[in-house]
Amino acid sequence: MTVRVVLCDDHTILRDGLRNLLNSEDDLEVVGEAADGKQAIELVESLQPDVVIMDINMPGLGGVEAVERLIAKYPSLRILILTMFNQDEYLFRTMQAGACGYLLKDSPVTEVIDAIRTVMQGGSVLHPDLTHKLLASYREKEKPDGEKLSPREHEVLTTLVKGLSNKEIAEHLFISETTVKLHISNIYRKLGVKSRSQAIMHAVKEKLVVI
Repeated sequence: MTVRVVLCDDHTILRDGLRNLLNSEDDLEVVGEAADGKQAIELVESLQPDVVIMDINMPGLGGVEAVERLIAKYPSLRILILTMFNQDEYLFRTMQAGACGYLLKDSPVTEVIDAIRTVMQGGSVLHPDLTHKLLASYREKEKPDGEKLSPREHEVLTTLVKGLSNKEIAEHLFISETTVKLHISNIYRKLGVKSRSQAIMHAVKEKLVVI
């Protein structure tokens, strides 16, 4: 299956380079390009892509607002943030809105390509520096009660934070994918979240897992 990708960045040179690199992969195809969030929303409506690679700081409608609007309308859409900004506000808002990953523009191209494939398999991706940043931001907070998660659910939550797909979790824990989905559903309900990225954000924010 070919993964259909929309690029959203106001820098033409970056889009050109990324388009050429992604199109050189047999399983990836850039089907549209946008220079701001408004154009990205219009392209998603008309092209129905699998993945959107989104910058944060753009003229007009920025990336954060675009993610919030897109996920509200297309909850199954995979959005990867690719930006130079590593501020907490951008990271938290986009991940809480439902973005599947957050990468910095200094990431190797191979990481971006791998990230696209990871989110298509149901995983999530965070730049390594940002994972530690999330943990550091909440270091002074008290650890909340996590007893409501069963030991197995805690194991599954830990693998979610590590970015594993359902298939990889099943193989890692020696259980079926159906059982994995059941555990994830229970985790969502118990944590009061609605998506994989929100579960990860909650787990890291409340220090329910150790990375």
